[in-house]
Amino acid sequence: MRTIGKWLGRILLALVLAIIVVGLWKREEITRLWAVNTLFDEGKIVRNFSHMDAAFRTAPLPRGEAAASPLPEGAPIALPEGSDTWLQERAVTSLLVMKDGQLRFEDYYLGTAPEDRRISWSVAKSYLSALLGVLLKEGAIASIDDPVTEYAPALKGSAYDGASIRNVLNMASGVTFDEDYFDFNSDINRMGRVVALGGTLDDFAASFTDRFAEPGETWQYVSIDTHVIGMVIRGATGRSVTGLLQEKILAPLGLESGGYYITDGAGVAFVLGGLNFTTRDFARFGQMILQNGEYGGKQVVPADWVAASTAASAPTAPGKTRYGFQWWIPADAHEGEFFGRGVYGQYIYIDQPAGVLIVATGADRRFRDEGAHEQNVEFFRKIVQNL
Repeated sequence: MRTIGKWLGRILLALVLAIIVVGLWKREEITRLWAVNTLFDEGKIVRNFSHMDAAFRTAPLPRGEAAASPLPEGAPIALPEGSDTWLQERAVTSLLVMKDGQLRFEDYYLGTAPEDRRISWSVAKSYLSALLGVLLKEGAIASIDDPVTEYAPALKGSAYDGASIRNVLNMASGVTFDEDYFDFNSDINRMGRVVALGGTLDDFAASFTDRFAEPGETWQYVSIDTHVIGMVIRGATGRSVTGLLQEKILAPLGLESGGYYITDGAGVAFVLGGLNFTTRDFARFGQMILQNGEYGGKQVVPADWVAASTAASAPTAPGKTRYGFQWWIPADAHEGEFFGRGVYGQYIYIDQPAGVLIVATGADRRFRDEGAHEQNVEFFRKIVQNL
């Protein structure tokens, strides 16, 4: 019995040592996986959304050497009636309002601060659209009706074979992709684990082989479509999206703080949702779009691309929120009203005729509740009416 006991004790000790060795060897991956699995926990979500660089690989987006562009202050405004309820129910972390290029309201909530660099989630898609418009103008990409495989040959044989750049810009690729954030095994959550564990999103995108419709037939929000746009950009230019975005979009804006992209294990930018900036720096991008791509006396993004990308061109269902080239348009929008939108309450809302830009960030764990998004848009419209 003593011999068996010693033998069992040695096995147990070996197992414990093996667990310790594996834990040390894979400590970084385990930490990131834990971060992904607790990212949206009620007690952590606000802080996590302002400190994504503590949990994920990142690539810097320097502000550049130019002086920060001014956000001149205008007469301060009061928020519409019911604002306290809206701020609380939607777990808003920051709100900034500009009219005619002047800052009219700015505040921070739930313990956040102006210097926090907040996660954009899918507002990042609108940035990538702007970059593609620049590259199209420069001739790096010949046409948005080119097949994506012309620039991203790794997608040949996948569900994206046969889809055009226009199709993925419109979220009309027809690729089968489960976007349910509340299903642990959904494609969107599997993608999060790929990023956390150092996998590559190019391989992930190429792994999809099923379609629910032919490209261009119907609209369905498929976030991995945006990664395909990133693959097209990298294939067309031979450069990283990080470097291109910093040079062609961000540097001309005169950011205050700069920012960063979350990246996958190959250092490829998480273009579909991984941008992190201060609220004021999100506002500089939004103001440039509001001004038809012009900022600080320079045409940053072609005006015709701003118009095309923010028009309702996707085959969305009648009566529903419409979609352009990675921008959203309300179902009942007036001309020049559109927005970039990210899960959990991130918005860049633009009303061009009124000259109004609104940036809102949040940690709204109830963002999918019925009517939550419509409530946000209506609140933004009330702000516009009060100006």
